[in-house]
Amino acid sequence: MPKKRFGAEQIVTLLRQIEVSMAQGKSTPEACRAAEISQQNYAMNC
Repeated sequence: MPKKRFGAEQIVTLLRQIEVSMAQGKSTPEACRAAEISQQNYAMNC
């Protein structure tokens, strides 16, 4: 199974989605799970 690759626009969209979720009171792990990415990928792209 090939790895999932995200384009630049998709990465920006996911990061924004996580920021909004966290502003609404979700924790970082919950927000990452909702966006279907790992916390490691989130930390690497911030």
